[in-house]
Amino acid sequence: MRGRFAPTPSGRMHLGNAFSALVAWLSARAGGGEMVLRIEDLDPRAQRPGVAETLIDDLAWLGLTWDEGPVFQSARSEVYARALERLEDLGLLYPCFCTRADLRAASAPHASDGALVYPGTCRGIPPEEVERRSSLRPPSLRLRVPGEDDPAGTIEFCDLAYGPRREVLARDCGDFLVRRSDGVVAYQLAVVVDDALMGVTQVVRGHDLLPSCARQSYLARLLGWKPPCYGHVPLLVSPGGRRLAKRDRDLDLGALRSRGVAPERIVGALARAAGLIDDEVDLTPAELVGTFSWEKIAAHREDIVVDDEFLASIVR
Repeated sequence: MRGRFAPTPSGRMHLGNAFSALVAWLSARAGGGEMVLRIEDLDPRAQRPGVAETLIDDLAWLGLTWDEGPVFQSARSEVYARALERLEDLGLLYPCFCTRADLRAASAPHASDGALVYPGTCRGIPPEEVERRSSLRPPSLRLRVPGEDDPAGTIEFCDLAYGPRREVLARDCGDFLVRRSDGVVAYQLAVVVDDALMGVTQVVRGHDLLPSCARQSYLARLLGWKPPCYGHVPLLVSPGGRRLAKRDRDLDLGALRSRGVAPERIVGALARAAGLIDDEVDLTPAELVGTFSWEKIAAHREDIVVDDEFLASIVR
């Protein structure tokens, strides 16, 4: 087994990030596996000076160790370019000139989660029109997915917490981006390439990314790789239901550390919220390895509300 941490250096880690990282670490260590640390800094907007170093320090402070890395995505453009060439050779890529406004106006939301389904607007643009539009502004690249009636476009897998899943790519997402118009490789492709080349066999992350699994599994198979096993975990949300974000400065690890909160206090509170322990105790990640099971995570998979009671269990 080989798991990974893959933070984006756009801001300080908050409790939700720490929760996902803790479960990923416990799952790998409980299975006798290794961990890879990857910094997902492909997007230039996520390349803020000093943030990656702070994320690395926060993980180490929590007691979450790794066996390889840190590996920075920003240094891996050549491997992503090779993957794009392989997809191009398969005849599966085409340029897309749609703006975000175009997509919002033309795309139908998927019924289950409201995500937009790409309607294939640019699929059949003639070569001469592609050349004309490309002279005006650079296109993005989309991956052509099989039609609804093609079995190759139906992706099935079993999530470690949420159980059996089935998605039809043409119906549930449509042709999806593999490279943005600014030349940055899209998230879906980059993580597939990295997970495969780094030997990652298990991906643990927040359940907001559950809809990405079908696209990533499909990409992995197209490129000749076996998809990893997926396990998704609850999100930490505010009392109003909004998920925690890096703008929640009072809940980031920097704020908690400055208030003198010990890492064992945070780890214990998160483990209790996950159903791994029953008591309000301070623990290191290593002390939790023997208590971990995906059955416990699955039994407590509702989002975790960070209310005054939860905060009091940390800052006390």
